[in-house]
Amino acid sequence: MSIYLPLHPVSPQRRFIRQAVQTLRAGGVIVYPTDSCYALGCHIGDKGALERIRRIRAADRQHHFTLVCRDLSDVGKYALLENWQYRLLRVHTPGPYTFILKASRETPRRLKHERRGTIGLRVPDHPVTSMLLEELGEPIMSSTLLLPGEELPRTDAREIHELLGPAIDLVLDGGNCGLMPTSVIDLSGDRAVVVRAGRGDVSPFAAPTSV
Repeated sequence: MSIYLPLHPVSPQRRFIRQAVQTLRAGGVIVYPTDSCYALGCHIGDKGALERIRRIRAADRQHHFTLVCRDLSDVGKYALLENWQYRLLRVHTPGPYTFILKASRETPRRLKHERRGTIGLRVPDHPVTSMLLEELGEPIMSSTLLLPGEELPRTDAREIHELLGPAIDLVLDGGNCGLMPTSVIDLSGDRAVVVRAGRGDVSPFAAPTSV
């Protein structure tokens, strides 16, 4: 059975954050809160943990996983950024957006979209996520916790813990994160394209934006 850790709503316990990071480094799969909804996460270099998340999500090879990053310096390491793309990211991060970008050579092939060579990246605005990334020192490979056959993400961390059981290793309960996933913005072409309108305001991306 996985470990369940209830976080203090104002001052999340650092020891619980460290325990989650140890789990990631040991090849585990965790559930953690973000500024949109709960996410499944694993270490960026762990192929086995990534496949476990695929099975939980029933995701095929065309599924866009997301690198959850501390800041734009992390984004710039794993994605190819032109000036216009960087300007958009600088204005809208941190926040509830997932940006699809062309992956750089630093990105492991298994993390890229098989056909397009792209990767989803985001910089969340959530204290628990920030603490996790600070402690880990690198991005977390993530996917929204949306289970097969369900239209909305789960919001109750204790319920998630009981439901997924041995399929995951640890749950960080940060309270209700809401039902709305991130807005997804495709920046891999010559202009911004709104793929999914979610929690973040998509109006700044609706007008043509190019080089």
